[in-house]
Amino acid sequence: MAEIVFITDSHLGSGSDSRERELLLCRLLDEIEPDCKQLMLLGDIFDFWFTYRYLVPRGHVRLLGKLAELADKGVEIHFFIGNHDMWMFDYLTEEMGAIVHDDPVVMELCGKRVLIGHGDGLGHIDRWFDFVRVFFRSRFCQKLFKMLPSAFTFGIAHRWSDSNKRKHAKHDMLRYLGDDREGIVIYCKERLQKEHFDYCIFGHRHTPLTRDLGGGCTYVNVGDWLHNRNYAVMSEDGTVELRDYTSPTS
Repeated sequence: MAEIVFITDSHLGSGSDSRERELLLCRLLDEIEPDCKQLMLLGDIFDFWFTYRYLVPRGHVRLLGKLAELADKGVEIHFFIGNHDMWMFDYLTEEMGAIVHDDPVVMELCGKRVLIGHGDGLGHIDRWFDFVRVFFRSRFCQKLFKMLPSAFTFGIAHRWSDSNKRKHAKHDMLRYLGDDREGIVIYCKERLQKEHFDYCIFGHRHTPLTRDLGGGCTYVNVGDWLHNRNYAVMSEDGTVELRDYTSPTS
């Protein structure tokens, strides 16, 4: 009986198989719908998003429709903005009542204390990335993008995204790099020195894994839908299981 479902890093809009990933995500949401009470979307669901006042970015209508359907049926949806869809603003809140989080939060779920977030910019292991993140989140940058034609801004965003993906693949970054080089793990361990968590659940790294952080805390990286088809489920008894999703052959 799935109680809480975690999904991250589908990067819809990126790659030639984006439509296929979207259809698979919708199929997964169909399957979990009867038992899902809360849906945690851990960021970078979209490869780029900007909420305009009167316009909705083209594409992703199947997923957005499915999320609205789940919300209408009583599923509580949480969206943690990532470094690719940080400009979601109030769109999902206004359209389907989703709860949007800018930063990691602590929640009590199924009797467990859980630290949840996307994971970008944590641990401060990349100062350049920290600077870019602060700039992109600034009101100046947001206003600048609003002033520019959407065709231009979306083109820039997707080229930047594709360049970063190629760089990470070239430098073999899509694997666990060790406790001292994983910003999310560094951040979680720093938080654990001050307070207890049963789980730390994040995305961003595209590396599905579970890891014991000591003190009864388990780190879960949910993975992604670009290179894998991962999601995590927290059951009613408070256990978390990392799963792979394979579409039916029929």
